[in-house]
Amino acid sequence: MSCNTMKANDTDKSDKSQRELANGVLKQAAQDLRRFYGAAGTIERELYLDAYRWVMSDDLSWPFSFLKVCQLLKLAPEDVRQDLVGDLSLGTFRQWVRRCARTAGRLQIFLASVSRTERKVTAADPASLGNTVP
Repeated sequence: MSCNTMKANDTDKSDKSQRELANGVLKQAAQDLRRFYGAAGTIERELYLDAYRWVMSDDLSWPFSFLKVCQLLKLAPEDVRQDLVGDLSLGTFRQWVRRCARTAGRLQIFLASVSRTERKVTAADPASLGNTVP
C-alpha cells in the first residue's frame, strides 16, 4: 500500500470519526433539551440551559460548536435549531406532528424535483419514446 493511499484512508477515517462525534454531540443536546425542559431541579435545569446555550450560540471558535457540528453533518443550523428548541413548548405529540408535517413537505418538494428531472430526461431521450414505426 502506498503512503498516499494510507494518508487518504486515515483522512477518511478521521472525517468519519469527526462526523460520528458531531452526531453524538447533537443527539446529546437534543436529549438534554427534551428531557430537562421545564425541570425544577438545579442540576437538570443547568443541563437544559447548557444544551440551549450551545444550540443558540453562533460561536465558531471551538471544534464542536453548534455551527461547526451542523457544517460537519451538512445540516442547516436554523432548521436544526427550530427542530430542537422551537417545538419544546408544544408537548411531545404536537412536536412530532409538526416534525412529520415538515418532513412531508420536504419529501413533497424532493419528489416534485425528481419528477421534473425524470420528465426532462424522458423528453430529451428519443429512445425512451419507443419504436413507433407504422
